[in-house]
Amino acid sequence: MLPPFLPYLGLSLVHLLLLTLGPDWSVTATKALLMPALVLAVLLAAPRPRGTACWLLVAGLGFSWGGDVALSFPGDGWFTVGLGSFLAAHLVYLALFLRLSRGSGSLRLHRRRRVPIWALVVYPLWFAGFLALLGPHTGALLVPVAAYGLALGAMAAFAAGDGPLLAAGGALFVVSDSVLGLGRFLPGYDFAWHDAVVMVSYLAAQGLIALGVVVHLRVAAMRSAAPVRRAAATAR
Repeated sequence: MLPPFLPYLGLSLVHLLLLTLGPDWSVTATKALLMPALVLAVLLAAPRPRGTACWLLVAGLGFSWGGDVALSFPGDGWFTVGLGSFLAAHLVYLALFLRLSRGSGSLRLHRRRRVPIWALVVYPLWFAGFLALLGPHTGALLVPVAAYGLALGAMAAFAAGDGPLLAAGGALFVVSDSVLGLGRFLPGYDFAWHDAVVMVSYLAAQGLIALGVVVHLRVAAMRSAAPVRRAAATAR
């Protein structure tokens, strides 16, 4: 299952290296290749036939790619486009994690999962702090930024109920976007490793989310196939 993810891992390392060494065009180019590489990994690693959960994951990665590209360009207009694209990605991920949590149909792996207590405490507190700290500096973007933060926190909270890989992916997405928001809106913010922290946490988040969903799908496929194998063995 892991070999399809190696190109994404290698490209991520190259991109992180170029953040330091440049030139700028190479950073933009490699960033635009990251989510397509992860989509390819998912399509190669996910069991067939690919169901709704797999395509929701692909859609979330596609919207994330749109956000990556938009945020590569300067200006409030591009920032708003990128924010909208990532908002769509988080809503798709939220729908995906709700589907996994229900454990319905071919995804019936366990009893219905619940959002853990720690996530119900941590993410609302994070959202309140996020708005209190950055809200006064967002100007006309207050409403879209607040909507984005709400979707991000909800996505991470529901991811926490779907196993450690997805819980870690959701948490790292919150870390990445929080640091990005500090750099974009907080006056006087200055952190030398800002870009590296944003991208390391973001790339790890996307990779863990993709891997976590593929693990869910493969376990579900194996459990669905087990009764068929037992019946065939009995018939012999």
